[in-house]
Amino acid sequence: MYKTKGRIFNIQRFSIHDGPGIRTIVFFKGCYMRCAWCCNPESQEYAVQTLVENGKEKTVGTDVTVEELLPELLSDMPFYRRSGGGITLSGGEVLGQPEFARDLLRACKENGLHTAVESTANAPFEKIQEILPYLDLYLLDIKHMDSAKHKEFTTAGNELILENAKKLAESGVELIIRTPVVPKFNDTAEEIRAIAKFAATLPNVKEHHLLPYHRLGQDKYAGLGRKYALDGIEPPTKEKMEYLQSIAEESGLKVQIGG
Repeated sequence: MYKTKGRIFNIQRFSIHDGPGIRTIVFFKGCYMRCAWCCNPESQEYAVQTLVENGKEKTVGTDVTVEELLPELLSDMPFYRRSGGGITLSGGEVLGQPEFARDLLRACKENGLHTAVESTANAPFEKIQEILPYLDLYLLDIKHMDSAKHKEFTTAGNELILENAKKLAESGVELIIRTPVVPKFNDTAEEIRAIAKFAATLPNVKEHHLLPYHRLGQDKYAGLGRKYALDGIEPPTKEKMEYLQSIAEESGLKVQIGG
């Protein structure tokens, strides 16, 4: 277990998003999708890349074992205990490296850490089953209920995601549904209502988080020699997010803005 190797591109300590309390986020390299608004475009390719940032070249992608990674994750144990926090695996897509995700989560659990993943669940359910025994919380992105529009903006349909959402809800793991709210993609009342209505049908799901689109990762696209697909799109206003929150609340779920 401790010798299992994976590829990551960042470790973010003292995060208060992506799960309860103070957390350390481990970002996996590689993703099955290409969301137009992705704020971590360096996560999409599994290959090690060169990113130009502030005029300087930066290597993106590091191979590490569970054993090498664990001491850094455990170093903030007092903060986890005091705040009810822990470790979250994000990406990219953690299911692209299921063995590494499984063994890293298992090592964290054996050391008394709360564990979470942030994932689209766009993978065979067998890969998800590998991590469930060592997982406390699954933060599941559901971006759109229309598969054609989902594919237009992410390069993948949503059928497998919705199917896996139902299986995850039945598995008993704590499940929170999250929706990135992106103008021109899913920011209408009808679209948010449809997602919330589906989320409310999932057993044991009590929360729905609406994550407002932002452009914090836009400069990374130029640094990778890529074009940013949503150039010129403005983030939703506070008033728009509050309106969509009220729409989602019609489902009966607890709805919040932000992760």
